[in-house]
Amino acid sequence: MAGISEDQIAEYREGFSLFDRKGNGTIESSALGDLLRALGQNPTQTQVQALIKEADPSDSNIINFETFLKVLTRPDGFKAAGTKQDFINGFKVFDKEGNGHITVGELRYVLTNLGEKLTDAEVDELLKGVEVDKGGKVNYTDFVNMILAS
Repeated sequence: MAGISEDQIAEYREGFSLFDRKGNGTIESSALGDLLRALGQNPTQTQVQALIKEADPSDSNIINFETFLKVLTRPDGFKAAGTKQDFINGFKVFDKEGNGHITVGELRYVLTNLGEKLTDAEVDELLKGVEVDKGGKVNYTDFVNMILAS
């Protein structure tokens, strides 16, 4: 395949094999998003569904390595989800006082209703590591730093 080295192909094959539960050179279509993320891409759920339809048009629930490699090396496949500043700027919209803090309720609203929506359980898990001040507010810059560091 043009544009990628043998070393990269070997790395991708190794990652693919970790998701190849039966050891037959294929993965289940439902594992595609997790595998792409494990190899450094950050597709949304909507993008993953579109990629599955493209990679598995017969709806067989099976994707082989060659097909996976085409999906992995598609144009814009390794596009970043956004910069740290992009995320901070997104939270600034909810920072009415302009002090770098938003309420836990506003944070929960953003995470469950906008963009790639999280479930309440996922938000609860994220909030376990967040420092909340006496007024029930979160420093969103610290929150972004914590998320990007993990």
